Amino acid sequence: MVGLLNAPAGTKLYERLRKENRLIQTATGNNTDLSMNFVPRMNYDELIAGYRRVVRSIYSHKLFYERVMAFLRTYRPVRTGRFRRHSYDVLALLKSMCFLGIRSRGRIYYWKLLLWSLFKRPEFFPLAITLAVQGFHFRKVFSGC
Repeated sequence: MVGLLNAPAGTKLYERLRKENRLIQTATGNNTDLSMNFVPRMNYDELIAGYRRVVRSIYSHKLFYERVMAFLRTYRPVRTGRFRRHSYDVLALLKSMCFLGIRSRGRIYYWKLLLWSLFKRPEFFPLAITLAVQGFHFRKVFSGC
């Protein structure tokens, strides 16, 4: 997840910016609302435009799903126990298929990830679905950017 820097009170950054008279407000704690609590050295409008480009790029359907597949290719989890399936897992799968596999503009990448996972790394199929849903969440959170 990507966010804009803020300077929380009590940090060295906060103190430095206070001494430089660059503090504007108290940090909101939300690093995705396009707010900063200090005056950046870079032009603010250029900074926000660049931030928006980064967010649109990293959460684009194609690039996000490619990163998930790259991660799953090399992921070696520590085994701590057996994973148990529950009825709500099936409901989550069906919902993801409906929203991400049918309604979403990135549905081709969703199906590519699920089929790839099912045939190449079936042990990570539930994780692939989870990560796809998280990507949907990130796109929603940053849709206003």
